[in-house]
Amino acid sequence: MPKAYVFTRYGGPETEALMEVARPAPGPGQVLVAVRAAGINPVDWKLRTGHVRPGDGEQVFPAVLGREAAGVVEEVGEGVEGFAAGDEVFGNTVAGGYAEYALLSAEVTAHKPAALSFASAATLPVAAATAYDGIRHLDLPAGATLLVTGAGGGVGAAAVQIARATGLSVVGVASEGKKDFVEALGAVHVPSGPGWDARVRAAAPDGVDGVYDLVGGDVLAEAAGLLTDRTRLITAGAPVEEVERLGGARVARARTAAVLEEVARLVVDGRLDPYITRTFPLEQAGEALRTVEDGHARGKVVIEVAR
Repeated sequence: MPKAYVFTRYGGPETEALMEVARPAPGPGQVLVAVRAAGINPVDWKLRTGHVRPGDGEQVFPAVLGREAAGVVEEVGEGVEGFAAGDEVFGNTVAGGYAEYALLSAEVTAHKPAALSFASAATLPVAAATAYDGIRHLDLPAGATLLVTGAGGGVGAAAVQIARATGLSVVGVASEGKKDFVEALGAVHVPSGPGWDARVRAAAPDGVDGVYDLVGGDVLAEAAGLLTDRTRLITAGAPVEEVERLGGARVARARTAAVLEEVARLVVDGRLDPYITRTFPLEQAGEALRTVEDGHARGKVVIEVAR
């Protein structure tokens, strides 16, 4: 039986295990993929703790971790067109990506360009697509200044690069330890911590034209104070009611194959680097998730599945 890294109940890392599971069968609108790589995101451990997002539905245990994967099509479900066995693809998972086999939603699955590695492709459906959707949502004109909070994480790093590729100037807030990384992305680095908003005002004396928040809480509220037009405030790090109270909005997610194709093109063209900082085999999925859960990971962490 194929292996998968699962959580058996809501809780901490003690709920996780590498198990043998039945090979999933694709339902209508689904694609079964032999996984080559899976990306790791904060949402993975948040779901394990019991954080449920609208539309997630009731959790069935054991539940396979992971929301994005890349691999080779094994089977397609009823009604699926444009995919066939042997196709190299990447997309959003239906039932977990930390596994030897995963189900992807055909609507949010794209063909992998030959020039794109499986590991790089596996980083795109969550972080890069969220970043891309946010930059499109803000729709700032070329030459405008964008503030990105949490600029050193997976979504933040992608947002900085995509913003730069569209002609924006970027100020990135991140820990002092991520200064070189944020600057390498093309942003002006501002250290996080108390007084960070004053440091942004000093770094951008003409002000900022938009804010892409990836932190939430007090940081989101302080970031809102840097804007004269609160409609230019978006977040992927706070609940919708929290940002709407400040006059902003949650990132409007497209969740389409077209977005995946676009971010893949940015990587192939050299305008977006996934910045994969560490890779782990499936057998070390727990260790891989810890590197993201502790909040200090730079760029993206990826699980590679041997074949």
